[in-house]
Amino acid sequence: MALQPGAAITGVALAMVGCQTLASGADVPARITNPTDNSRAALQSAVNDALNINVTLADDALTDSSVLTIERNPPRSMQSPPAQGRNMDTPIQFRLVLSGSECILIDQGDNSRYLLEKTTCAAE
Repeated sequence: MALQPGAAITGVALAMVGCQTLASGADVPARITNPTDNSRAALQSAVNDALNINVTLADDALTDSSVLTIERNPPRSMQSPPAQGRNMDTPIQFRLVLSGSECILIDQGDNSRYLLEKTTCAAE
């Protein structure tokens, strides 16, 4: 029995979709549960390392959502106040995922991954 060309194409397409599902299936969007001083410090350290600057995060960061968005804050001084109007720089986004039993923070800009030690998280 000969294969129909359409059936072969459909089979290849299904196989490709299956591979993509398996590849991304290990990471599950997550949020931090039971935040502690240690878990806040781990998150703060990961974000600071990713951005190469110190940023201020809320105590409840990533407890209600798996996405952390950081907007750029232009430097200000009395001699040179910021320009009036809206800052059009693209915000920086991180995503928290549960990978096995580990909480991983992913920088959406370059997909770099940061393990959040001493942090508990649950799937969203």
